Amino acid sequence: MRGIAYGVGVGPGDPELMTLKAVRLIRENDVIAVPGREAERSVAYRIALAAAPELAQKRLLCLEMPMVRDRARIWAGHRAAAQRIEAVLDSGENVVYLTLGDPTVYCTFSYLQRILEADGYGVELVSGIPSFCAAAARLGVPLVEWDEALSVHPAVHEDESALDTPGTHVLMKSASRIAEVRQRLLQSGKRVWMVENCGMDNERVFRGAQAIPEDAGYFSLIIAKDADA
Repeated sequence: MRGIAYGVGVGPGDPELMTLKAVRLIRENDVIAVPGREAERSVAYRIALAAAPELAQKRLLCLEMPMVRDRARIWAGHRAAAQRIEAVLDSGENVVYLTLGDPTVYCTFSYLQRILEADGYGVELVSGIPSFCAAAARLGVPLVEWDEALSVHPAVHEDESALDTPGTHVLMKSASRIAEVRQRLLQSGKRVWMVENCGMDNERVFRGAQAIPEDAGYFSLIIAKDADA
């Protein structure tokens, strides 16, 4: 019998926001996969370790996921990572892949999932609290009410008209274009909040587009609502 690959969301940063199911799967399985060359440098690993100390005794599968623009290199990296997972699954053991937030929202495990399923392996996803839900709760701001729409954008790929539609906008992966994003937000007239490193020890909260710093980190998330909302 082949094992199952689990894509497990560990939430945005606060270990107390991990689900009971995520903790149980870590405790019940011996092989835990984490993105990166060294588990200790993985944010997802450190979050999970705080919630499930048993993780330190598990067999770790460190999978390098290339963060480059070269599609051929990206594919080769994903294929190599999937093959390492498949080797474990072929032995009958499950693999629990830890990922920040939720495994269905801009998650690198999605690429591995496609390969594994195409190769005939079983994959299950375990939802985690998405960063934009945790950030809204941290701010005490409802994401949507009544008939409001919710739009989630990867800001690094956002076009200039993305903020023109009514409703609440969540901008993720904003750091590399933060100056441009801030200017666009100022021009939009929307109410703006940003949470950096939500739920982590180095969390920072900014209220208003003008307060967004130029040194915003990678895990920075922006919520923008209509002025009259």
